[in-house]
Amino acid sequence: MEQKDLKKAVALSYDGNDQAPVVVAKGKGYIAKKLIEKAMDAGIPLIKSPEQAEALSQVDIGEFIPPELYQAVAEIYAFLVGIDGDLDKY
Repeated sequence: MEQKDLKKAVALSYDGNDQAPVVVAKGKGYIAKKLIEKAMDAGIPLIKSPEQAEALSQVDIGEFIPPELYQAVAEIYAFLVGIDGDLDKY
């Protein structure tokens, strides 16, 4: 499998008191698969966006996302609110 073919996954956390969402986990290939499985098992909604996963995977774990990614993450958040309406449980 070529490097570019590896699936990537990034998990974000956001507390309304934080300045921005934080990358709490990330991985590619097998690790991405396990992150996705864990999220699905926990009932956490998933967004399939290779472009956003690629951009977010450049952020170190424990770091806030940079301002240039705010728009992309805001779109994800708006989508999640639209499908669930109660993100407090995540």
